[in-house]
Amino acid sequence: MARRIVGPVTQPLTVAPASSRAATTPGSAAARTSGTGPAGSTGPAGPATGSTGPAATLGTAGLVTVLLGAFLPMLDFFIVNVALPTIDHDLAAGPAVLELVAAGYGIAFAVLLVLGGRLGDSYGRRRLFVIGAVAFALTSLACGLAPGAWSLVAARAAQGASAALLIPQVLGTITAATEGARRGRALSVYGAVGGISVVIGQVLGGMLVAADLFGTGWRSVFLLNVPFALLAVVLAVRYVPESRSTTAARVDVPGTVLLTATLLSLLVPLMEGRAAGWPLWSWVLLALFPVFAVAFGVVERRAEQRGDTPLVPPSLLRIPEMRRGLGIALPYFAGFGGFMFVIAVALQQGLRLGPVAAGWALVPMAVGYFSASLAGPRLIGRWGSRVLSAGAVVQAAGLATLALTVLADWSHFSPLRMAPGVALAGIGQGLIGTPLFRVVLAKVPAARAGVGSGVLATGQQSSLALGVATLGTLYLSLSPVLGMDRALALCLGIQLLGSFTILYLTTRLPRSIG
Repeated sequence: MARRIVGPVTQPLTVAPASSRAATTPGSAAARTSGTGPAGSTGPAGPATGSTGPAATLGTAGLVTVLLGAFLPMLDFFIVNVALPTIDHDLAAGPAVLELVAAGYGIAFAVLLVLGGRLGDSYGRRRLFVIGAVAFALTSLACGLAPGAWSLVAARAAQGASAALLIPQVLGTITAATEGARRGRALSVYGAVGGISVVIGQVLGGMLVAADLFGTGWRSVFLLNVPFALLAVVLAVRYVPESRSTTAARVDVPGTVLLTATLLSLLVPLMEGRAAGWPLWSWVLLALFPVFAVAFGVVERRAEQRGDTPLVPPSLLRIPEMRRGLGIALPYFAGFGGFMFVIAVALQQGLRLGPVAAGWALVPMAVGYFSASLAGPRLIGRWGSRVLSAGAVVQAAGLATLALTVLADWSHFSPLRMAPGVALAGIGQGLIGTPLFRVVLAKVPAARAGVGSGVLATGQQSSLALGVATLGTLYLSLSPVLGMDRALALCLGIQLLGSFTILYLTTRLPRSIG
């Protein structure tokens, strides 16, 4: 059972303080005169930028607030993994429905992220952050109170949609309301939060299920989100500055539809095909994936040529740091997501560990990742993109160590024996993941912060889901044939190849990271 998981800028962006109630709104006179073209346009005049009002920056309290908003949705992507067996027992869900419990969140999250970024650019990033956090609290409550399996599936999909409203505003606000070294540090911390949330999700999920707080069992995994999401709302109103593009761009309906179709045609069959026995519809959808992808690219290019504002401006992807950073993000996040799923299944089904023990087995990875993340900003300031190259080498060493440990003596394989390998892998992943967001968004204009953030977050979530679907399906298919040890070693070997790919791509980055 698989589980889840430009044009030049002519003016700097100005953001209104959190207390201001007179920020420029799309269509106002100030908005019409402050820019020289439509938001996100790439003509000689450049994109319109910012709203009027006193300049404001994202302070420490504001940064903590938006990072809390980012932590919860990323945590929820993986925290449900260890709760799925209990959900199956309580709701008599069955394998296919359990797939949808995980897949519904991931798919809705991935397909709506870019649209969420666009809405934040148009209507205000703080406003969309608050709306997204409230929606996340309500949908988490709906998940925790779901009376049956199908109502849980629906609530999880709605929860993923609310996360898609929330996450782009975090990166968008950081990009728009910080600059220079402060922006670099904030993006580095964001990268660290993303990685730590994945590992903590596995550990915390197991602890909550085992604790059975107030008899809630697996429901506490979702109910835990509610107070923290509401806290993020209260803090955002007080500490997060508002920012937006001056001219509201119309929603790119054809682009939104085609991007959704592209991601669904890939992710749905990969996530659900094995559980359903690979029916004809799964192969039809996979065959349609390249068709939808090409059509999306053509529609977006033509829209930008006409002077419209496409959902994903092709000119944004022509920024070298954005393009190359996304190239690194695909094998990095796919490998990360696949590893977290496969190792969790191997520990629980192969070694018969309980959810708490399986979660604690990944603590050395969390410690390694966190330690590397703390050192990351200082190392990046001195060594630049060489830090990512070093991270790829260290991650490869950790994966190789873990694979050799698995093959050496599976009968005595244990969390203690796997500790050196996962710790090394965690250090390497921290050295890659921490600066990666900084690399991708380094040259994105502030007026396009929401769109750039949405593109990056979509790549992150889609890659995580893709890794779970591909490596997870491969492991579950091969383990009955090859044995769990060889199947696990093979999956680790595939991720090892991904590390070498990351190493090569990092050599094509500029040495200095802004």
